Amino acid sequence: MLTKLKDLLVEEMDINPELIKPEAELMNDLGFNSLELADLVVLCEERFNVVFDESSLPTLLTVGDVVAYLEENA
Repeated sequence: MLTKLKDLLVEEMDINPELIKPEAELMNDLGFNSLELADLVVLCEERFNVVFDESSLPTLLTVGDVVAYLEENA
């Protein structure tokens, strides 16, 4: 799932692939703002056919957090 998420981040959000690691923080390391985080959620929902629970959004701090959520819910 990490590879699939990495592909999405590179293709859709123009993130440098070298920065995308499980421990990378979405906001601090990848430079996401709240709007870009919302865009990521929508892209993940569309590509991976998963629905994000709104209460889980504050827990998505790192690439690894997103991967874990997708693996548990996709």
